[in-house]
Amino acid sequence: MARLYADEQFPFPVVAILRNFGHDALTIQEAGNAGDDDPEVLAFAVNNDRTVMTQNRRHFIRLHAEQPNHYGIIVCTDDKNLERLATRINDAIAGEETLRGKLIRVNRPPQ
Repeated sequence: MARLYADEQFPFPVVAILRNFGHDALTIQEAGNAGDDDPEVLAFAVNNDRTVMTQNRRHFIRLHAEQPNHYGIIVCTDDKNLERLATRINDAIAGEETLRGKLIRVNRPPQ
């Protein structure tokens, strides 16, 4: 299972569901890093071998291009169905041998 790090705006219920799936998920608030800017979020994740989860797609896609040596970045579109979002994240990473250096896009299904 993955070692995940949720940024400040990432929905906590999704984190809780991912934990129930067996992932080691940590929030920025739990880590005592609330208020960190995006490069600091990525640096903490790198230093702690964690994959960032964010809905701040534009900034983290740019960070991925600038700093590809990371433990993975999962960028998600907004989805009010949080259980579905958690399931889609789990499904997107389940088949990956490693998330290191990868940008995983989890998009909301068409309506």
